[in-house]
Amino acid sequence: MAKVIIALGSNMGNRHQYLLRAKSFLESLATTNSGIIASPIYQSEAVGPSDRPFLNAVVQLRTGDTLTPQDLLSRLKAFEAGQGRNLNASRWSERPIDLDIIAWDDLVIRSDNLIIPHPEYIKRLFVLLPLKDIQPEWDDIVTGKPIDQLIAEAPKLSIRKTELTWQSDE
Repeated sequence: MAKVIIALGSNMGNRHQYLLRAKSFLESLATTNSGIIASPIYQSEAVGPSDRPFLNAVVQLRTGDTLTPQDLLSRLKAFEAGQGRNLNASRWSERPIDLDIIAWDDLVIRSDNLIIPHPEYIKRLFVLLPLKDIQPEWDDIVTGKPIDQLIAEAPKLSIRKTELTWQSDE
């Protein structure tokens, strides 16, 4: 079984509901009885041209031996499209849901359409802070830097932990 870290983000529509749906989807990919571990939900300022704040979280799951990183990427993209995300939109555009593979065990993958660990995560407080909540002893597989150092070196960003839970508000 592989331990996989996925970052979740939403800045369109009912952002909380999109995160809840994404968590449920990720639970369906986890191996039987292993479940997932989900960070608290954060709100952060938008990065790029959007002016709508994001809700962000990080989820850890364990996958079975039959799911490859490429298979997971395909499933994540299909889920995003099914939730209304325009997969051809410009980078950093508004989106109902964004799911990024941050890490897959200790793998380092560099291909045309998949890079693990995610190439930008060490620059994103909206990934690093939730990641620290569920993996306080995290070390970056490429640089060896501990999570606290990654957080200290990341570009500053307006971000705060919310009171939102992983329970539906509908």
